[in-house]
Amino acid sequence: MATPVSGNTLPAQTIATTARRESALHEQAVRLEATFLSEMLKHAGLGEARESFGGGIGEEQFASFLRDEQAGTMARAGGIGLAETIFQALQKGTRDA
Repeated sequence: MATPVSGNTLPAQTIATTARRESALHEQAVRLEATFLSEMLKHAGLGEARESFGGGIGEEQFASFLRDEQAGTMARAGGIGLAETIFQALQKGTRDA
């Protein structure tokens, strides 16, 4: 049996579903910003092997993991605001659909 909707109140199930969807959209937006930041850090030279006293081939192979973690931390801490813009666009897209 459906819960009747009166006035501006929504059933608790609808609110919970909307909150889960928005949480998932926000998480994806943050992950996309983290990917973007990782690429920007890579092009800025973060994680490149140093010429003297470098870590050798191991440092080169694992530099991307460090860069990805640093970018993820930056994005979760607020980043450059790209995630919020993406999140708002995703929300608008789901409302329009």
